[in-house]
Amino acid sequence: MRIRLAGIGLLFAASAAAGPWAEPGDAALRTDIELLAGAGVVDNITTHWPVPWAGLLDRLDTASLEGAPDYIRAAAHRLRARGAEETRTGELKMAVTFDTASSPSMVRGFDALGRQTLEGKFVVDYLWSGTALHLARGARSTTKGDRQILDPDGSYIAQRIGDAVVYAGYLDHWWGPGWISALSASTNARPIPQVGFARVSTTPFETPLLSWLGPYQIEFFVGQLGGKRVAKNTIYNGLRFVFSPIPHLEIGLARIDEMCGTGHPCKPLTGYFNLSNDPKHTNIVNDQGNIDIRYSRSFAHWGFEVYTQAMNEDTNPISHSSTSHQFGGSLFLPLHDGVGRLTVEYTDSVATQNLFGDTVQHGIAYNNYSYVDGMRYRGRTLGFSLDSDSRLFSVQSAFTDDAARSFTLTYHHAQVSTPANLLGNAVTAAPVTVNMGVARVSLPLDFAGWRWRMDVEGRLQDDRPRPDHGFLASIEAALTVNL
Repeated sequence: MRIRLAGIGLLFAASAAAGPWAEPGDAALRTDIELLAGAGVVDNITTHWPVPWAGLLDRLDTASLEGAPDYIRAAAHRLRARGAEETRTGELKMAVTFDTASSPSMVRGFDALGRQTLEGKFVVDYLWSGTALHLARGARSTTKGDRQILDPDGSYIAQRIGDAVVYAGYLDHWWGPGWISALSASTNARPIPQVGFARVSTTPFETPLLSWLGPYQIEFFVGQLGGKRVAKNTIYNGLRFVFSPIPHLEIGLARIDEMCGTGHPCKPLTGYFNLSNDPKHTNIVNDQGNIDIRYSRSFAHWGFEVYTQAMNEDTNPISHSSTSHQFGGSLFLPLHDGVGRLTVEYTDSVATQNLFGDTVQHGIAYNNYSYVDGMRYRGRTLGFSLDSDSRLFSVQSAFTDDAARSFTLTYHHAQVSTPANLLGNAVTAAPVTVNMGVARVSLPLDFAGWRWRMDVEGRLQDDRPRPDHGFLASIEAALTVNL
């Protein structure tokens, strides 16, 4: 059971906290944002999380809903009310979180629940006109890869400076269009300690030279990878630029780096700006270069999106790119008094030598000959939850009604690692194929004058990551309360 308290919107799913951002984790909120982006009500920048509230609310205030279908109007109403609630200043908010699972899920999507069998947290929020303070202190059960019992995950301080917000703390990121997976930056691993900045809004450049890029967002952060590692105190940084040059089209470009750390030369500027990285001219950093593309539209009675993401383990964009791939699409349908979503998604971290090639390079994704810890933090991959040399096909249907009750059914077919992966996989000790069915219900509750939200998820799978074997039935429960 998980209690997550802080900034719960009036009739809507609870958020992790009030503050300057809509944070990753709420699929119903994301559905509303993507519906409105597809309809042209807000900017088509939906693949970069957290999403600053200021830009969303500014666009809603100036958008015309004349002639829009009822379900688009309803989404705009929900988003406006949710944003107003979460950005309300001068109010102290407290939270307690608690989560329990008989066995945590090996597949962690955008709206994943807990990472451990047991975890809890106390949260305090305060928002000024330009400053946000979010203090969190939690405790969790341990795993082989993560022995830290007490954690500050989710804590941050953020300050608005002009059109930017500067932050320091432990912030989750989800970079990419996928609902089930994100190749380079996801919430699969715990958030790392970091400092960074992002734009507050997504307004276009005013100069004619760059105005063709349309609405855009840019974020950069730098942090430190702690925990049990061979290369201790490794510096980790991420840069992403996402823009919408024409209506309904969104393009994201990102770069992730590991540098410094035990046994490595620490020349951040030299390593960062040396973009040559092939067998004959290797770089002193471990980097990833990403591109993702999403196209969405909304019509009178339905909406859709199609998307793809490619992650290059080398910065070469086309040849010798060591590329992992993702493809997916969703349909959004108004159903009775709510909105339904059907998503089909395929993610493949068996890297191909070239971006469009069929020659594979086993064990390349998230591993590195120099940084043997790879792109991982406290036992989990920083991107795709099934780690290196894995394939995941998923079908997910979700429905949320106007009372914020959500129902989700998901099927996963997962091939975790391969016999040719000699560099290892963080999920399994040996290759395994798993079929998994997941059912989840989320219900808002009113009790003792407080607003609560209960999440219950049941999972059935026909096999397990090694060294375990055999059928597994598991259940996870979460409770959200606003104190």
